Amino acid sequence: MSKAAFVTKLTFVSSSRPEAQEARDKLAARYGDAGLAEAQVIVALGGDGFMLETVHALMHSGKPLYGMNRGSVGFLMNEFSEDDLLGRINAAERAVIHPLRMNAVDVDGQSHEALAFNEVSLLRTTRQAAKLRISVDGKVRLSEMICDGALISTPAGSTAYNLSAHGPIIPLDAKILALTPISAFRPRRWRGALLSHTARLRLEVLEGAKRPVSAVADNFEVPNVVEVYIAEDRDVSLCMLFDAGRSLEERVLAEQFSA
Repeated sequence: MSKAAFVTKLTFVSSSRPEAQEARDKLAARYGDAGLAEAQVIVALGGDGFMLETVHALMHSGKPLYGMNRGSVGFLMNEFSEDDLLGRINAAERAVIHPLRMNAVDVDGQSHEALAFNEVSLLRTTRQAAKLRISVDGKVRLSEMICDGALISTPAGSTAYNLSAHGPIIPLDAKILALTPISAFRPRRWRGALLSHTARLRLEVLEGAKRPVSAVADNFEVPNVVEVYIAEDRDVSLCMLFDAGRSLEERVLAEQFSA
């Protein structure tokens, strides 16, 4: 969205929460709803989970997304206000993010492809710990890890599940991916790795029949995987809008200094 393209046409989407639907109705009545085809910006009302759903549903529309928090966490959302919405959007700062592309092969040899704007995670699905082998750019870097799982995070997703798993917060423009173990038992002191955004990863599930594992790309899950390939897809991009002075870069930086 260039500075010259003054935004006047919006469309509104909301989560199923009553407060989000009420906000959508009020905003549409006040500012008009141009519909997806005519709108210059998509306004999403809900929480971070709904924003992620909206990203996947509408990323091919080519429209920037501006979120307002009518959910719980709202890290990816702007503060909610009915006033001066067009002014806020036209003054907003943009963040362009790229997803990971996951190709997961299951026990039947079927391949499943999905995009992840936050992270790709491999998770054990029974009481048995998972056993994983990790290769980066064709070279085995960890021959065996016994764990609850592992995840690969984008910078945009580094403050989500990755942070909860004690992974590092990554500046948005760092061109780095985080590889983070989830409750690793062996090697006990391995805390993960920072990889170039050009890295191509292969995660193999060892003893999968005894220790089944699911692969999850954001909200798309593939059960009983045997190997998973992950790489950033620079051909896919998404523009998100944040209020002036509250850019996504600023939020990621501020998160590193929060208590």
